[in-house]
Amino acid sequence: MESRDREPLVRKTSSSYHTFPEATARRLDKEYLRSLHNKRLYLAVFAAVLGNFSFGFALVYPSPVIPALEAHPSPALRLDQHTAPWFGSVFTLGAAAGGLSTMLLNDCLGRKLSIMFSALPSALGYALLAGAQGLWMLLLGRVLTGYAGGVTSASIPVYISEISHPGVRGMLGACPQIMAVLGSLVLYALGLVLDWRWLAVAGEVPVLAMVLLLCFMPNSPRFLLSQGREEEALGSLCWLRGQDTDYAREYEQIKDSVRKQSRRVSCAELKDPFLYKPILISGLMRFLQQLSGVTCILVYLQPIFKKTSVILKAEYDAALVGLVRLSAVAIAAVSMDKAGRKILLFVSAGVMLVSNLTMGLYIHFEPASHNGTVANTTLASSANLPAEPTNYITLIPLLATMFFIMGYAMGWGPITWLLMSEILPLKARGVASGLCVLVSWLTAFTLTQFFLPVVNAFGLEVPFLFFAVISAGNILFTGCCVPETKGRSLEQIEAFFRTGRRSFLR
Repeated sequence: MESRDREPLVRKTSSSYHTFPEATARRLDKEYLRSLHNKRLYLAVFAAVLGNFSFGFALVYPSPVIPALEAHPSPALRLDQHTAPWFGSVFTLGAAAGGLSTMLLNDCLGRKLSIMFSALPSALGYALLAGAQGLWMLLLGRVLTGYAGGVTSASIPVYISEISHPGVRGMLGACPQIMAVLGSLVLYALGLVLDWRWLAVAGEVPVLAMVLLLCFMPNSPRFLLSQGREEEALGSLCWLRGQDTDYAREYEQIKDSVRKQSRRVSCAELKDPFLYKPILISGLMRFLQQLSGVTCILVYLQPIFKKTSVILKAEYDAALVGLVRLSAVAIAAVSMDKAGRKILLFVSAGVMLVSNLTMGLYIHFEPASHNGTVANTTLASSANLPAEPTNYITLIPLLATMFFIMGYAMGWGPITWLLMSEILPLKARGVASGLCVLVSWLTAFTLTQFFLPVVNAFGLEVPFLFFAVISAGNILFTGCCVPETKGRSLEQIEAFFRTGRRSFLR
């Protein structure tokens, strides 16, 4: 009954969408945004990003666990310099497989069901880690939690961007990164008081909470329209925006965009700049994000601090870095819709450049006496040795790492995921987001797998100087290739790539 009564309004708003002068359309958009009540939207986003909390928790799980397993009394569970890199890096290999499978899951199951599906391998992976009796169970548990992380990292940003409106999409788009950071911080904190098996048990809690909450959340209106389920799409948008708002006008804009992209992507269409440009930008951003070294630093954070003999205990240093990272992501979430995406990317890359350069030069020129206890040990085995700092200058690695994480969390962390979900065209969004995640985690796997061997062969300063060079490249890439999407609807962003007219983004 409600849909029949609203039908004339839908037709009217559809025509107005095409015929209103630009100034009038902007005024109506602003009035509409002011009328929205976002409580239900925020609840749906919170339910989804619990998957990112679990992802962040699982990603840094090796940081406190590797030292514990290197000293484990059982030979079946003890890690050495050959198995420790695999325990740290195999998670990213699972995440790459998760991103690859999401290329199909996003379009077949939908965004919401893909997120819910990730709970199965995640719960199984944590169970294997908690009850591990041998190395194969540890590695399989890491692969499964990594696979779940790959699925969520490809599905959650797309789900959030498709259910959000331009007024809060930047802030909500930062929520996946905030929750991932919070998950890492909770892991670091729990690592101070819990055994490594109980850490895995604790990882089950957010997974179960996510599934329960998502059962009551709507699917993406854009996905429902792409499947021809118009009544469900209208009901979903009504639930997200509120019955007393002019959500029918937004529904018609979305419907018009979906109608233009109803067909699947063909190989011939990939030559169209409308498709290949946003896919290429998104993929390169994910590639450069990982090359900046963030995954290596987070996974091996405590061993790195042990190697550099930071004046505080490595466990407390790791928790402190996690707290700084959370604060920086929160700042980015608040400022993203005000300052814009590009300025934050510039600042982020600049801070990462200075931090990595400082870390690399400090390690290179550091007097041997500052690090004599671990000078002749591998990075992994050094995690078992007590740090014996002799000078307050050893605070430099801690401060450099804190600023690196802060810079990353202000821009290249959350904005890379947000832009991926904003600029990818709807008809290729499911496949392309999975492809970008695949590129991201294959890069992360390669780096984390070779990080320890490179450090042992050439020294800890080499990877940090490499990360500094990549950060400089990130600045150039942002200036040359990244569009500003602040305050633009997904339909306006698609129009920009379709026509090349920057007026759509002004």
